[in-house]
Amino acid sequence: MGVLETAKAREMRARTAVAAPVELPLGQILSGDCIEAMRSLPSASVDCVFADPPYNLQLGGDLNRPDGSQVDAVTDHWDQFESFRAYDEFTRDWLTEARRVLKPDGSLWVIGSYHNIYRVGAILQDLGFWILNDIVWRKSNPMPNFKGTRFTNAHETLLWASMGEKAKYHFNYRAMKTLNDELQMRSDWLLPICSGPERLKEGGHKVHPTQKPEALLYRVLLATTEKGDVVLDPFFGTGTTGAVAKRLGREWIGCERENIYRDAALKRIEKELPLNESALMTMQSAKTAPRVAFGSLVESGYLEPGTEVFDKKRRWIATVRVDGSLGMGKQTGSIHSLGKDLQGAPSCNGWTFWHYEDGGEVKPIDAARQLYLLATED
Repeated sequence: MGVLETAKAREMRARTAVAAPVELPLGQILSGDCIEAMRSLPSASVDCVFADPPYNLQLGGDLNRPDGSQVDAVTDHWDQFESFRAYDEFTRDWLTEARRVLKPDGSLWVIGSYHNIYRVGAILQDLGFWILNDIVWRKSNPMPNFKGTRFTNAHETLLWASMGEKAKYHFNYRAMKTLNDELQMRSDWLLPICSGPERLKEGGHKVHPTQKPEALLYRVLLATTEKGDVVLDPFFGTGTTGAVAKRLGREWIGCERENIYRDAALKRIEKELPLNESALMTMQSAKTAPRVAFGSLVESGYLEPGTEVFDKKRRWIATVRVDGSLGMGKQTGSIHSLGKDLQGAPSCNGWTFWHYEDGGEVKPIDAARQLYLLATED
């Protein structure tokens, strides 16, 4: 009997034992082959993978402008594969590891051109990923087609995928709508290519031929990750993903085998300053935003009784009352109902309709709500 009890005790201990957490190499660039580097990471440990893999451009020689000067095209060894089959095997291997390290509610982003994105898309579907959107990055300043034999290549494609058809995933819809001037964000993004001071150069030459613009990564990470999430970039290059992740309060891990790119990325990210807490707050959807009564802001002193609030065009000016209602002459009501009545509209979002002055700056009263939420977070 005693032996049986001991066996049961051992079984219970085995069931309740918690494996020691594996420490992630946050804020580090893993050197060497990206597939081997990803194999060193624990399963289901990453919230988002952003991948800018080799495009396999298959350039057959130098590309020259009409004046005879040479175009700084992608001719590096890391973009060269013996065949489509070799490229497909490479793609399947790194996507398999990306799937292993992603959490069940994680997201995969892959960017490419017509040279590779269709092959990548088919393979990621074969592996069980579910494509949520294909995003067209329409370049506002693309490189012209110097030979005049084809249409100018003015876009690249991003695939955004979840872990499966029924898998949960993160999408900050409200933040994207706010970013797009209160219009639903579309799947075609007009953004310039990387140029000017943002383009890393050494001795007058580009450090990396395909450096992506920070605006592109800003939109990707803001849309599908949260503060503190871990973002993995298997093809880190000069660190655009890491720089933007640091600014937005996300953790990052990079994989990069080329020493020159790793060195440039580390120097770049070291200079990057994270945004402060209040700047990182985003507009939330009604489903995810904690419910806050306007009266809570009044009683907590974020908007004191007697404060004047007004619509953006200052057509109407109302006064905040002690119970959280607004008064304007004989008309009174909540922030929503008074705004609705004044406009003769069927409804009104008082949080964005009413504004107030704070240190000479005009802000929507939702700004005070965000400060209140930040102060009341656990």
